[in-house]
Amino acid sequence: MESSDAKINIAYIDAANLDRAIRDLQWKLDYKKFRVWLADKYKVERAYIFIGLIPKYKDLYTYFQECGFTLVFKEVVYQGSGVPKGNCDTDLIMQAIDDAYEDRLEKALLISSDGDYAPLVKKLQVRNQFLGILSPAPAKKCSILLKRTNAPIAYINDQKKLLQIK
Repeated sequence: MESSDAKINIAYIDAANLDRAIRDLQWKLDYKKFRVWLADKYKVERAYIFIGLIPKYKDLYTYFQECGFTLVFKEVVYQGSGVPKGNCDTDLIMQAIDDAYEDRLEKALLISSDGDYAPLVKKLQVRNQFLGILSPAPAKKCSILLKRTNAPIAYINDQKKLLQIK
């Protein structure tokens, strides 16, 4: 169990990026198995999910919390077409930097395929606080900007048999 002054491994999950990529791959992620796998494989003690807050999805949010995730909500705005947009990139980056500079972070695991996170990866690498990238998208769709950081990248789809809802 984590103590208040111990540094821990933390996962930072871009929910929209994860959901979109897994849907594109046409399978469903079992979040309960996923959370256990993150703890077992990467020694993740806290896993943040950065997600847009839409009231009709409150049951989903409860499920994520029951699986052991810490939710960080972003207010959504609706585009002209009525599509909700809750861009969580900045929130994720700020949380990771806060954790690093407040000495809560041993190593960070980024769960996203989005190149916007490349500067965060580089900053945490310099501080020796970066574990790796877990890309929801396959290699050909993972951002070249993330690849150029030379951080270790694993692909969630490689764990499909283990992590999908049966």
